[in-house]
Amino acid sequence: MAVGVHTVAVIGAGKIGELMLSGLLRAGWPAGRLLATTRRPERAEELAVRYGVRVVDNLTAIGEADVLAVAVKPQDAANLLDDIGPKVPADKLVISLCAGLPTAFFARRLPENTPVVRVMTNTPALVDQAMTAISAGPHATAEHLALAEEMFTPLGATIRVPESQQDAVTALSGSGPAYFYLLVEAMVDAGILLGLPRQVAHELIVQTAIGSAVMLRDSGEHPVKLREAVTSPAGTTISAIRELENHGVRAAMLAALEAARDRARELAAQNEN
Repeated sequence: MAVGVHTVAVIGAGKIGELMLSGLLRAGWPAGRLLATTRRPERAEELAVRYGVRVVDNLTAIGEADVLAVAVKPQDAANLLDDIGPKVPADKLVISLCAGLPTAFFARRLPENTPVVRVMTNTPALVDQAMTAISAGPHATAEHLALAEEMFTPLGATIRVPESQQDAVTALSGSGPAYFYLLVEAMVDAGILLGLPRQVAHELIVQTAIGSAVMLRDSGEHPVKLREAVTSPAGTTISAIRELENHGVRAAMLAALEAARDRARELAAQNEN
């Protein structure tokens, strides 16, 4: 399957599926090469009006698309694949956007040798700043991975990882935006406590977060060095960091990400039963 413009069908175009559709369109993918399927007629109309893509039934999508991007909720994936799996030609590339589900889950429900690529992206895809991790299933070739990268690179950055690392990816970057939003929320509240208007506190923290992220990305420095550059002896920053350490923020983060990783594994186990 050569890299180029292919017909892509998003099966179950919910939030993540819509992120993919909108990102491909922003990147110049022709609307005529995009299909979507939904369960609700009102959702189908919404997607057709908003993006100009054709919303079809699953069988039509299977027949016309080169790539099937499965974006249903993990708990709905088994029923979907039991229904459409036997009808999928083995030369179609299947991309899974279903959190927690391994490629083996798909392999058991698809024709033998069907290539499957597992993808975990995140919501900053809305502003073309996603972090997308891509893993090959047993029958996916370098060409299939290149096509998946071509589809997701317009949404932000991509990285290839062994599938065994995908649950950790889910915990770290898949759920990651929520951790940053929670931290910003707490810092804005702290700004209000210190006497700042909410909007001023929000603007201060958001720009500080953006600037810090760009420095992390572009400077090549370890985060410890960047933190030390802000931390003067007996200054304000070290006083704040002491309190963060006293309250176990680092340990809480480690425990939180382990919990997210474990939940991803639980979801996979539950959906196998």
